[in-house]
Amino acid sequence: MLTFKDLVFKSHPNIPCMRTRAVLEFPNGYRVSVITRERAYTSNDKPYKVAIIHEGSLCYSTPITGNVIGYNTEDDVTEIMKKVQELPEDTDCNHNKPQE
Repeated sequence: MLTFKDLVFKSHPNIPCMRTRAVLEFPNGYRVSVITRERAYTSNDKPYKVAIIHEGSLCYSTPITGNVIGYNTEDDVTEIMKKVQELPEDTDCNHNKPQE
């Protein structure tokens, strides 16, 4: 089972001076994108924001979440990663941004 320690953070491709990002793909076709040094959805004690990606787009309809998951510690990220790895490959994924 892959954990936070398996993530490799690099400069974010769109805003390198602002944040770093790690993306990791799992055998079931899902990926997690973990961003740190973000101004939104993070804090000093919970610096990670996690997005679940499927088929190249953010997935907004998993049993884990219907949006990005903000305010996470390293342990929180590991728990999210474990849940994503347990998702079935054929899960239907809504790629439309949730209504606010």
